[in-house]
Amino acid sequence: MAAIANEADVAVQSLYVRFGSKVAILAAALDVAIVGDDEPIPLLKRAWTADIAAARTGRRAVEVCVAEICRIVERTQPLYAVLLASAASDPGDLLADNKRQRREGLRAVAELLAAKPGFAADLTLDQAGDLLYTVLSEENYGLLVVDCEWTPDAWQSWNVETITRLLFPTRGHAPRPWARS
Repeated sequence: MAAIANEADVAVQSLYVRFGSKVAILAAALDVAIVGDDEPIPLLKRAWTADIAAARTGRRAVEVCVAEICRIVERTQPLYAVLLASAASDPGDLLADNKRQRREGLRAVAELLAAKPGFAADLTLDQAGDLLYTVLSEENYGLLVVDCEWTPDAWQSWNVETITRLLFPTRGHAPRPWARS
């Protein structure tokens, strides 16, 4: 708390009065990092979701989606790493809440993508959302960008290719036994 107060040029007590706890500070920082500003506009009401809806092709919609999610993950991954490290010692539900909200949000994005021509007929919306939740995760970013030293651009390109192949397969693709089960 002292380091945060020093960086913010406020008294430690001011942090406790404003936020109440370190977890609350982390939650507030994560909220701002997710949307990229402190404007009171929900993430799924921002321009990028309208751009997904307006995209003419599935691939273009995936490119718009992945570009925004990659920006979000680049901002949130360091905070997410702190959240994961503190989850074992903190009984708060911040990690579980973050995961639930991320999964629900990506399920909503899957609905936008499913409206595009060529969307995989063998996937449910829940499965498509789960694929987005898994592939576009802070964990994958940490593994590939932080640990394996990929560039963020390479990670974004990999995500576009992976998600496009999963959600908009070409004709004659092999059946996916896990889909629609």
